[in-house]
Amino acid sequence: MGFDIKKFFSYLGDVKQEVNKVTWPSKQEVIITTIVVLALACICAIFFAVVDTIWYRTVRYLIGG
Repeated sequence: MGFDIKKFFSYLGDVKQEVNKVTWPSKQEVIITTIVVLALACICAIFFAVVDTIWYRTVRYLIGG
Protein backbone atom coordinates (compact mmCIF):
# COMPACT_ATOMS: atom_id res chain seq x y z
CA MET A 1 0.00 0.00 0.00
CA GLY A 2 2.59 2.52 -1.11
CA PHE A 3 2.53 5.62 -3.21
CA ASP A 4 2.38 4.83 -6.94
CA ILE A 5 3.71 7.76 -8.95
CA LYS A 6 2.28 6.41 -12.23
CA LYS A 7 -1.23 6.25 -10.80
CA PHE A 8 -0.81 9.75 -9.40
CA PHE A 9 0.14 11.25 -12.77
CA SER A 10 -2.58 9.25 -14.47
CA TYR A 11 -5.04 10.73 -12.01
CA LEU A 12 -3.77 14.25 -12.71
CA GLY A 13 -4.19 13.64 -16.43
CA ASP A 14 -7.77 12.49 -15.85
CA VAL A 15 -8.44 15.60 -13.77
CA LYS A 16 -7.08 17.82 -16.55
CA GLN A 17 -9.34 16.12 -19.11
CA GLU A 18 -12.39 16.61 -16.90
CA VAL A 19 -11.56 20.27 -16.24
CA ASN A 20 -11.34 20.85 -19.99
CA LYS A 21 -14.89 19.47 -20.36
CA VAL A 22 -16.33 22.00 -17.90
CA THR A 23 -18.46 24.78 -19.37
CA TRP A 24 -17.29 27.82 -17.46
CA PRO A 25 -19.72 30.72 -16.94
CA SER A 26 -19.10 33.99 -18.73
CA LYS A 27 -18.03 37.10 -16.87
CA GLN A 28 -21.54 38.52 -17.36
CA GLU A 29 -23.14 35.41 -15.82
CA VAL A 30 -20.81 35.58 -12.82
CA ILE A 31 -21.60 39.26 -12.24
CA ILE A 32 -25.37 38.74 -12.49
CA THR A 33 -25.30 35.68 -10.23
CA THR A 34 -23.18 37.53 -7.67
CA ILE A 35 -25.61 40.47 -7.63
CA VAL A 36 -28.57 38.11 -7.18
CA VAL A 37 -26.87 36.30 -4.29
CA LEU A 38 -25.92 39.55 -2.55
CA ALA A 39 -29.44 40.96 -3.01
CA LEU A 40 -31.04 37.82 -1.58
CA ALA A 41 -28.60 37.83 1.33
CA CYS A 42 -29.56 41.45 2.11
CA ILE A 43 -33.27 40.66 1.85
CA CYS A 44 -32.88 37.68 4.20
CA ALA A 45 -30.82 39.75 6.65
CA ILE A 46 -33.49 42.46 6.73
CA PHE A 47 -36.28 39.88 7.12
CA PHE A 48 -34.57 38.12 10.02
CA ALA A 49 -33.72 41.44 11.70
CA VAL A 50 -37.38 42.46 11.56
CA VAL A 51 -38.59 39.07 12.83
CA ASP A 52 -35.98 39.12 15.60
CA THR A 53 -37.00 42.61 16.68
CA ILE A 54 -40.69 41.65 16.74
CA TRP A 55 -39.98 38.54 18.81
CA TYR A 56 -37.71 40.48 21.17
CA ARG A 57 -40.29 43.20 21.80
CA THR A 58 -43.11 40.64 22.14
CA VAL A 59 -41.21 38.62 24.75
CA ARG A 60 -40.20 41.76 26.65
CA TYR A 61 -43.83 42.90 26.69
CA LEU A 62 -45.07 39.50 27.87
CA ILE A 63 -42.57 39.20 30.72
CA GLY A 64 -43.09 42.80 31.76
CA GLY A 65 -39.64 44.15 30.95
